[in-house]
Amino acid sequence: MNRRRFLEMSAAAAATGLMSRPARAQNEIWRMSASDIVRGVRTKKVSAREVVQAHVDRIEAVNGRVHAVTRVLAEEALRAADEADRVLGQGGEVGPLHGVPMTVKENIDVEGSATTQGVKALAEAVPSLDHPRIAQLRKAGAIPIARTNLPDFGLRWHTESGLHGATINPWDRTRTPGGSSGGDAVALATGMTPLGNGNDYGGSLRWPAQCCGITSIKPSRGRVPHASSLDPGEAPMTLQMFAVEGPMARRVGDVRLALSSMIGADARDPWWTLAPFPGPKLNAPIRVAVTPNPGGGSVHPDVADGVRKAARALEQAGYAVEEVDPPAVEDAAMLWLSLVGAEIRTALWPHIQEMVSPGAREFMEEFLTRVPEIDLNGYVQGFASRNGIARQWSQFFERYPLVLGPVSTEPPFRVGLDLEGPDASWGIFLSMRLVVAVNLLGLPAAAVPVGVANGLPQGVQLIGQMYREDLCLDAAEAVENALGVLTPVDPA
Repeated sequence: MNRRRFLEMSAAAAATGLMSRPARAQNEIWRMSASDIVRGVRTKKVSAREVVQAHVDRIEAVNGRVHAVTRVLAEEALRAADEADRVLGQGGEVGPLHGVPMTVKENIDVEGSATTQGVKALAEAVPSLDHPRIAQLRKAGAIPIARTNLPDFGLRWHTESGLHGATINPWDRTRTPGGSSGGDAVALATGMTPLGNGNDYGGSLRWPAQCCGITSIKPSRGRVPHASSLDPGEAPMTLQMFAVEGPMARRVGDVRLALSSMIGADARDPWWTLAPFPGPKLNAPIRVAVTPNPGGGSVHPDVADGVRKAARALEQAGYAVEEVDPPAVEDAAMLWLSLVGAEIRTALWPHIQEMVSPGAREFMEEFLTRVPEIDLNGYVQGFASRNGIARQWSQFFERYPLVLGPVSTEPPFRVGLDLEGPDASWGIFLSMRLVVAVNLLGLPAAAVPVGVANGLPQGVQLIGQMYREDLCLDAAEAVENALGVLTPVDPA
């Protein structure tokens, strides 16, 4: 039996309840979820050192085939693991992620490790402080074990950097692993880490999750504090309003655990928002708007099938599902493009274009040819229009507190497609219309796998009102409970 057929049969078994999770050998610690690791370390069934060493060994075994990890922090991680075991042995206080290894994307500060942004010019850019979320995760007991790849400055839906080269999708090396958090997604999918760290300006947490068969959450704007000791100045407005930090994992419960551990206040971020997590309980049944083809246009049959599988899982779990489109999806996507395109042209690209690789330059220059230019009045009016779209969604959420839809309306694209001219990159953008609409509005969205079709993972996203990550994760967990998990896998 070939590998593709095996994966399709495994996904079918999961969908029918015959298999709820991958088979686990007792001696393969790297297969454990973050929650399982916490329980194992606390009960001393396994030591933090054994956990870290198992993941270091797994990186050594498989990373050469996928190029997801860019630097292994083995020495530092083993020291931290020994300290974690010492504290536990002496009866000291331990956090909710005690002994859990984590990978960190190379645009997130880890003290003493370069924040390269994937470009050669920043290969030695070492921050003096942890990013706020990394500091909080360390406090919760998590241990940075490795850094991961991303496209140059994160500005591509495929993970290939001028500094580290291309990351490979472990399901099919001819298909993209997604971007920009593709390194962490692949590390998770192949068992090199139980917990990943990414960010999302235009789908960078959710798109790699779909491509690699893992789960993630894009939090609400302001939920997770952000700061970098290396930033040369204040970020443009769309980065401040549309980009967020979030966790990635193989199981929804691990994403919830990590998110709850990284949402504390940090004075370096003046726009951090104090909001309850979880939020108030809603009366059942919670209504879910299901949109297999958001905003019209086109959708691949495998993607639409995945959305409807998730809808059936939610209905069986007691949700009230109805196929109905949320408002103004196309308008929201085009407005995101207009505002982001204006800032890239004027505030970002002139400063970085000489630092990026030829592939990154080709993608951005071709893509910008399809983005209409706007003047100052258009830019100002764009932010005003954003408020009107947000109002429409807010009113829609009164009837449907959750929206279920695709991440991309297409399966993972063929490697190289995004460099085949403006029309190709434009098609990729159109497939991301629901993704970027969520970024424009600052809403939370959880990504969760729902099966395998033609050898590639299927994934969906669940979108909620501002600061209702809990509702998104609850629904994602209901989908996971019905359809199972897909990873870890060995690289194809």
